[in-house]
Amino acid sequence: MTPTEQRAEGAGPFTTRLTWQPPGGGTAVWESRPARRRGVIAIRPPGAPTSRRTSADAVSLRRLRRLNTVAATAFVIGGALFAAGAAVAQFGSADAITCASIYFAGGLFFNTGGFISLLQVVNSPRHVPGGEGRLVTPGWRWWSYEPTRVDWLSTFVLFVGTLVFAVDLLDSFLQGLTVQQVNRLIWAPDVIGCALFLISGHLGFVEICHRPWPCLRCRSLGWWIVAVNQLGSVLFMVSALAAYTRPATGSLINTDITNWGTLLGAACFSLGGLLQLCERP
Repeated sequence: MTPTEQRAEGAGPFTTRLTWQPPGGGTAVWESRPARRRGVIAIRPPGAPTSRRTSADAVSLRRLRRLNTVAATAFVIGGALFAAGAAVAQFGSADAITCASIYFAGGLFFNTGGFISLLQVVNSPRHVPGGEGRLVTPGWRWWSYEPTRVDWLSTFVLFVGTLVFAVDLLDSFLQGLTVQQVNRLIWAPDVIGCALFLISGHLGFVEICHRPWPCLRCRSLGWWIVAVNQLGSVLFMVSALAAYTRPATGSLINTDITNWGTLLGAACFSLGGLLQLCERP
């Protein structure tokens, strides 16, 4: 830390909040999620009872708004399509190919949302350590490698999870598979994708809570977004585990749990996307 920094907080190798005294006095606080999602740093001038927020430049804010809108909309539509696919599987009379097609379309939107979320982090404003509380936005990039940043790691794991789901969704179009092939080509990628979603959600809590375990912050919109999405990930995992095909009978462990878990989990991701639309710079 620089001499003007007072405190760094986070978990393990991740720094998620910095508090320091700017050269002009007072206190500046940088938090990972508000800075990257809303482009703001909290500044308390000398003698002031409350903090004010300084924001990134107008060009950076427009960029953040566009990326946030695209990512959030993609998750809303992707979640809605997954919910529709589960509803058709549970209540409709459509064949397996129709359900797989609906799921695959939803998966494409999840892929888009995951990649745009990663772009949000790659192109997010960066704070100037020990300065007056300014945010500086780098030039546009399509990729970066920053595994020591919890926000980058969380969104990267999320994006990889959507790609693993894509493998599961593509394999679901295959016909004439044996039980062992179904479990290896469809069920296993489904479980792995769900596990990656859960890991991503946990890292999201680390970013917001500044510690290794989840916290309760009901007044934080960012916390609600992470919590709702994590609930969706849990429901997806329950659905995936119930979708294991028994070798002895060739039937799923529980079809109702599979469909309802997918439907409710997908609804959570749609709700998370709607909440994300409100988390604008």
